[in-house]
Amino acid sequence: MLEQPHFGRRLKRLRLERGLSQAGLVGEGMSTGYLSRLESGDRRPTERATAYLAERLGVDASVLTEPPPQRPLTYEVAVALSAPSGTCDVGALGRVVDEDAGDDPAARWQALWLLSRAAGCAGDYAEERGRLDRLVELSETLEVPELRVRSLVAYARCTRALGDMHTAEPAAAEAFRLARSEDLSVSDTLAALTALVGIEAELGRLDAAARHAGDLERELLPAAAPAQAAEGWWTAATVCSRQGDHAAARARLDTALRLLRSTDDLPLWIRLRLAAAAAALEMTPPEVSAAECWLAEAASVVELIGTSVQAQELRALQAHLAFHRDRPDEARAISAALLAEDDLRLPYRDRVRLSVLDGRLTILSGRVEEGIALLQGLGRQAAESRNLDLAAHVWQALAQTLADLRLPHRANAADGAPHATR
Repeated sequence: MLEQPHFGRRLKRLRLERGLSQAGLVGEGMSTGYLSRLESGDRRPTERATAYLAERLGVDASVLTEPPPQRPLTYEVAVALSAPSGTCDVGALGRVVDEDAGDDPAARWQALWLLSRAAGCAGDYAEERGRLDRLVELSETLEVPELRVRSLVAYARCTRALGDMHTAEPAAAEAFRLARSEDLSVSDTLAALTALVGIEAELGRLDAAARHAGDLERELLPAAAPAQAAEGWWTAATVCSRQGDHAAARARLDTALRLLRSTDDLPLWIRLRLAAAAAALEMTPPEVSAAECWLAEAASVVELIGTSVQAQELRALQAHLAFHRDRPDEARAISAALLAEDDLRLPYRDRVRLSVLDGRLTILSGRVEEGIALLQGLGRQAAESRNLDLAAHVWQALAQTLADLRLPHRANAADGAPHATR
C-alpha cells in the first residue's frame, strides 16, 4: 500500500482531472470528511477504500498505489531544460509536479512555467490556463517581481487566446504596473505593455491602446532585442490598422519583419508572417498581394517543420485569402474542413473570424437566413465577452455581405447589434 502523502496527492489529481467534487467522487459509499483526510495525507488508505475510489475514478487500483516518482522535481526540471530542441517530453514533469510536496517553490515555479509553455505551444489553452492559475498564485508567495510579471503576462496572453477579456485585461494591467513600480528590465516592461496594448485594442479602447503604443515606440522598442522589438512593432501596427491608418500599419509591419531573420527565432519568424498576413487582410481595402506573399513565405517553413497549430493558422488565413481572391469554393472547402476538425486549436479571435467567413459564404451561397443567424450569434457572443473590436468586425461583415447581395430590405437583420466602433 502506498504511503502518504503521495497517495493523497495522486488521488486529488485524478479527481480534479475528471472534474469531480469530493462529494461527486465518494457517492454514498464514503464520507467527504474521510476523503478530505485521505487527500491531505492525514489518513492512510485501506485496501477497501483504495478499491472503491479506483472504481469511482474508472482506473485500476494500481494507478493509485504505484510508487511515487523516483526522481525529485529539481531533477525532472533539469532533464526538461536540457532536452534537445523539440524532443522534450513534459509528461514525466507533469506527473512529478502534480505530486510534489512543494518543498522547493522555485523549482515548482520553473516546472509549471515549462508545462504552461508546452501547453500553449500545442494550442491547449485550457491546460495552459490551469497551469498558469497555479503559477500566478505561486509567484505571489515567492515575492520575486520578475516572476510575478512574467506569470501575469503569460496569464493575460492565455486568457486573451481563450477570449476571456474580463480576466486578460486586469492581468496585463497589473503586470505593467508592477514592472514600472519595480523598475524592471526593458524586456519585462515591454512584454507587459505589449500584452496590454493588444488587449486594449481588442476591447475597442483605441485611445488607450494608441497612447500605450506610443510609449512602446518612444521608450522601449529602441532598446529592445530584435525578437521582442519585432513583436512590439507588430502590436503597434495592429493599433494603427484598427484606427484606419493602414499606411502607418504597413510601415510598422515592414519594420517588424525586417528585424527578424528565420535563423534568429524561427517560431516567431513564422508567427510574424502569419500575423502580418492577417493584418493585411483586415485592412480596408485588404492588401491581398502582400498577404499572399507573406503566407507563401510562412507556408514554405510550416509545411516542413511547423506545428499542427501553425498549420491550422496557415490554413485559416489561406481560406480568407481565397475569399478575397474571389475563389469562394476554395474558401468554403478550407473553412468547412477546419471547422469540422475535432481538435481545432485556433485562438478565440481566429476561430470567430473563421466562423464569420463561413457565415458570409453561407449567405452568398443562397442560404441567407442561416448565414444571418450564424453571424448574429457570433456578434452577440463577441460583445458579451467584451471582444468589442471583434464584435464590430462581425456586424460590419454582415452588413457588407448583405450589401454585396443587394438586399437592402434585409438591413434590419442586424437590428440589436451593439454600436461598437473601430
